[in-house]
Amino acid sequence: MCGKLEGAAIRGAAHIQGVTLQAKVGLASTGPNSSPLRHISPFRYPGGKTWLLPTAREWLSGLGRPQHLLEPFAGGGTVGLAVAAESLADRVTLVELDDDVAAVWQVLLHGSDRDVAALAAKVMEFAVTVENVRAIIGTAPTSTVGKAFRTIAKNRFQRGGVMARGAGLMREAGEGRGLAGRWYPETLVRRFVAIRGLREKVAFEHGDGLEAIERHRGATMFVDPPYTAGSGKRAGSRLYTPP
Repeated sequence: MCGKLEGAAIRGAAHIQGVTLQAKVGLASTGPNSSPLRHISPFRYPGGKTWLLPTAREWLSGLGRPQHLLEPFAGGGTVGLAVAAESLADRVTLVELDDDVAAVWQVLLHGSDRDVAALAAKVMEFAVTVENVRAIIGTAPTSTVGKAFRTIAKNRFQRGGVMARGAGLMREAGEGRGLAGRWYPETLVRRFVAIRGLREKVAFEHGDGLEAIERHRGATMFVDPPYTAGSGKRAGSRLYTPP
């Protein structure tokens, strides 16, 4: 899989607003933060699905390469992105209700080259200190790019990748070194480039997953709702901002 994802990243490294991101972030370098991409989602989630990819590949192969894969509760989109990168389906639709998470997908999949370059610049130039992290998480951005950057920061710096309001920062070491250990700007931008290279195969919809299931009848679906309704559990409110 690494080779396929790396290939997707290289193919996607076209000029973005006059800047070749492949050259800027060194896709071929071998530094600790620039290793070959094992997956291309920019998110880290408590319920991430990287471990499920071998099973998903086997499942889709048994179906004979579906025309359309729908992931109605996308979150980090790990399965859908891998399916697109490995051409396990003709096209993929990701759906996400959460406004903050949706902002990231909107920029990367449907935004302009200028928007993606602006997001990449914010990531590359961000100086990780406790003060700066608290400041960006506490902002109320009005632009989609600003909201996408804040979302990525919250996902990286808040404990366990939890993005709900009030979630605490991960353990803070002296001078913010604990936080810096969760911020890999080159890797994040390489993932942006790889996702950008999949735009012809991947569409994004900001909306309700259940409605998307009704709307895309006939599609093959990877349905992984974030929480079950039983037992009075409130995991959803701990992980996301409620709609």
